[in-house]
Parts: sequence; structure tokens; C-alpha cells
Amino acid sequence: MHYVSTRGSAPVLGFGEAMMTGLARDGGLYVPDTVPELSHGDIAAMAGLPYEEVAFRVMRPYLGGFFGDDEFRGLIDAAYKGFHHTARAPLVQLAPNHFLLELFHGPTLAFKDFAMQLIGQMMQAALAKSGERITIVGATSGDTGSAAMEAFRGLANVDVFILFPHGRVSDVQRRQMTTPVEANCHALAMDGDFDACQARVKDMFNDFAFRDGVRLAGVNSINWARVLAQVVYYFYAATALGAPHRSVSFTVPTGNFGDIFAGYIARRMGLPIEKLVIATNQNDILDRALRAGDYRTDGVKPSISPSMDIQVSSNFERALFDAYGRDGNAVSQLMAELKTGGFHISQGALETLRATFASGRCSEEETLATITHQLRTTGELLCPHSAVGVKVAEDHLGAVPMITLATAHPAKFPDAVERATGIRPGLPPHMADLFDRPERMTRVPNDLAALQALVRERIAP
Repeated sequence: MHYVSTRGSAPVLGFGEAMMTGLARDGGLYVPDTVPELSHGDIAAMAGLPYEEVAFRVMRPYLGGFFGDDEFRGLIDAAYKGFHHTARAPLVQLAPNHFLLELFHGPTLAFKDFAMQLIGQMMQAALAKSGERITIVGATSGDTGSAAMEAFRGLANVDVFILFPHGRVSDVQRRQMTTPVEANCHALAMDGDFDACQARVKDMFNDFAFRDGVRLAGVNSINWARVLAQVVYYFYAATALGAPHRSVSFTVPTGNFGDIFAGYIARRMGLPIEKLVIATNQNDILDRALRAGDYRTDGVKPSISPSMDIQVSSNFERALFDAYGRDGNAVSQLMAELKTGGFHISQGALETLRATFASGRCSEEETLATITHQLRTTGELLCPHSAVGVKVAEDHLGAVPMITLATAHPAKFPDAVERATGIRPGLPPHMADLFDRPERMTRVPNDLAALQALVRERIAP
């Protein structure tokens, strides 16, 4: 198994190299050169298996022998032993033919734990073999940062720097990043929005002298291993509802497009997914792009679903790569145009995207109303991101089961939930003292040189 860049001019890598590299040296994102297809029988055999076994069967074809089978099973088991539900990703029925996939039972109460806990185990195993030390720099709109801190805290050969937009994450999200006591964890509150944080991380990767000097690695969904780990729960949920003997659809609340791109990979692998529905909040660039064929930024609007407050959706580049026939030059041109505000999607590429993806938008008022309605009619308390997904899914229900991804625990966004329901959701027992823990963070400017100097200063000798 080999991995190629979406921009066509970076070295072709194996799985381990692609995982440790993150962003390709031409600025693109790594994708597998071919997507393995699973047979009808292979998929049917996953029904009823533990989550860990499904993860092994789905991910193994992508590893290229980088981990042995017994070693990889051990890494998977270690990754998910800290989850607080034995099913890992349980399904809850909301209505006839509409199901909620609860992805918030990990240690930081968000779907990012499914990938981050595993990539933490895999990177740690890879570093143990090589004896190297790495510096992880990531950007977060809220959940990636805390999941990364949890996965890498205390490791002797890793420093973790997480940039988050100052004042634009929930109090719970911020404290999950600022309360780890381990010296290798660095929470950086940056001036600006998530897109600015993400841009500075990419700038660091594109500064090769800095990148090589600090041995930079990435854990955002620019990292292929992050996306791959998320493919698993599509198979796990779909087979629980009868796949491959019947089709299913998924609705995914998304800002950076990584979670729904994982569903696209599952579909390419043979999972019978009828439609992948992109659910956006008021930062609706993905919905606008799919409807009008024009991907154009117009500024991030702060919302009650802050993890989706994104205009530059990094993983959309991976979908464009396939939609343009894997033409790296075409993708490079589009990304160059994006730097000046946006680009037009060709008719052929747009038709390819529309054959797989649908989309919808949920306003702030509709988000609150959905939280209220679901509590009253089903007893399910939704976080605002999950509510965006549920509302958009309701507009796309059809003959096949619809599975909406619930991406975070409602206690991560208590202000929005309380506003909608009058109920302030409490944190689970393992996190009950979060607001009693001292915080440790650094306020930083939106300035590449200053950020690079800070990283150099803090990494262990």
C-alpha cells in the first residue's frame, strides 16, 4: 500500500511514513493510491463483532505490513480500553428509519477520541522502534486539541502544541486542553479563528527548515491515519442495521470534512452507503459549494456549534482530488485560487461530488429547536453539533435507514443545551472536577515567526 499527495509532486510514502509525516511536502494531503475493496461476505461477517475486531478488519489492508497483526490488535485494544461504553459506538433510535450513532463515549467526550486514541498508540509504537523524538503541532476548533492532549500527555518522546482560537471554544473544551499537568502539553490560545490556526500549522509544515529541525508531525485530520480510524465506525454502525444486505445513509455534522470523507472511503471500500449528507451550521461553505459549484469563503461567524465554525475545510481537498480524476495539478490550481478567496468547481467534478454527497444547512434557531424537540419526543439530549446533524438528516430521510453521527457529549456545550432545554448537563464522573483543576495556557499572536520561536524554546533538548 502506497500513499500519494493530492497535489501530485510529493514523494510516494508507505503507511508509517505517511502517518508520521502528516502534511505532504508539496502542501497536499496523503491518500492511498488505491482503496481496498471488501467483499460482500467480508462486510457481512462484521455484524455483531466487537468494535475492536471491526477496526482490525477495516484498517489492516492499509498498513502495508507496518505493524504485525498481533501488534496492531494490541494497539487497538489499548486505544479503546478507556472508553466508557462497552459498545464503544452505540446506536440509539430517534424515529422510524432514523438512528443516532453516539460517538462521545471516549475519554474527552467527542468523536475525535476514536481516531486520536489509536493514532497515539500507533505513533508511540513507531517512535519506540525508531528511537526518534517528534513535535506535534495541531490546530483545533475545540475537540481535536483535547483528544490530542489526552492521547499524548506524558509521553517521553513527544511534545504536543495545540493552537485554538482564543475565546471561540466552549469552557469545557478549553479546560480539557489547559488542565493537563504534563510538561509535554502546551495549549496555545491564538488570536483569530480556527482557519487562522489551521493556516499557521500548515505554514509550519511548509517551512521545511523548521519542520525538519523540530521533527514536526501532525495529528489534525490532514493526517491520513486520523481519517482511516474514523472509517471504522461507518462499518460498525451499518452492519448493525443490516448492511451489506441493505443500504444505509449517513448524515455528518462537519466543518473540516474529515469525518464525512471517512464515510466516503467506507463507501469506496464496498459499504452500501446510498447517500452521505453534509450537515453545516451557519458557516455553510460546504453546503453552498455543493449547491452552486462555487467554493468561496466569506468569513467565519461564531456559533453555538463552534467546532464547525470553519470556512477552509482541509479534507475537501481529498474529495476534490478524486472528483478531478486524481489530477494533482488541477487540485494545486484550485488551492492556489483558494488563497485569494475561492474557486469554481468544474461541472464534471461537481456532478461526481453530487453523486455521493448531499448537503444541508441548520440555523442557530433551528439548532436550539432541535435540541428542545428531541429531548421532549425521545429523551435524547443532544449537543448543538449533533443537533445540526439531526435537523439536516430529517430533511433527507428516505426508504433506507439514516444514521446521524452524534459527535460530542452535551456536557461539552452546557450553555447552548441549557438555553434550549433549561437543563444544564453535568460532566461524567471521570471529568467531574474539570472546573476545579488549575489552567495552564499561553496567549499567542497570529504570527508564524513568534509561534515557531515558542515551539523551539519549549521542546525538550
